[in-house]
Amino acid sequence: MNIEQLQTFCKSLPGITEDIKWGNDLCFNIGKKMFCVTGLQPPMTVSLKVKDEEFEELINSENIISAPYVGRYKWILIEKPGRFTKKEWEHYIRQSYELIKAQLPKKVLKELGL
Repeated sequence: MNIEQLQTFCKSLPGITEDIKWGNDLCFNIGKKMFCVTGLQPPMTVSLKVKDEEFEELINSENIISAPYVGRYKWILIEKPGRFTKKEWEHYIRQSYELIKAQLPKKVLKELGL
């Protein structure tokens, strides 16, 4: 996965916005809450939220670490894009999206048409 493929997939999900935070991070959001973050400068790394029960296994595998600052909230940092297949990328991005969406108030979901 490259940054263009990541952007295309994230933007295909309903209710998404994207912005740049901290001067160099491309953030994909739902209801103003981030679900996927990547740096604009190479090498490409990506941070996502994962299920609590997957977190330990993932951070103990190759090329994945606990995401700085947000690891305590079960966010991972994928250090190499080749770590996942296209299907795995889509699964983890969609899962992160759904985990964040589930935390949004009903009013926000309604405003987003979800």
